[in-house]
Amino acid sequence: MSWALEEWKEGLPTRALQKIQELEGQLDKLKKERQQRQFQLETLEAALQKQKQKVENEKTEGANLKRENQSLMEICENLEKTKQKISHELQVKESQVNFQEGQL
Repeated sequence: MSWALEEWKEGLPTRALQKIQELEGQLDKLKKERQQRQFQLETLEAALQKQKQKVENEKTEGANLKRENQSLMEICENLEKTKQKISHELQVKESQVNFQEGQL
């Protein structure tokens, strides 16, 4: 079949054949370059998608940590309030004990 593709070249001057060969060589070179660039593009796109997924995962993890931190802060505040309440109750009871000891 390749002979049919080459048939149109028959009878052309040598200079024209040389130019055709040169252009065909450039075409092959450009096709190879295009394939290489296409591969590079696909590789870069895959890397970009991987990075986007990584960023999305980091955002999700950051949001989870923020929620956990908020929850822990609320727990700490509640514990502090409980501590203050118990401390106040202790002071009241100590005052009552001191008062009763004074009466004895």
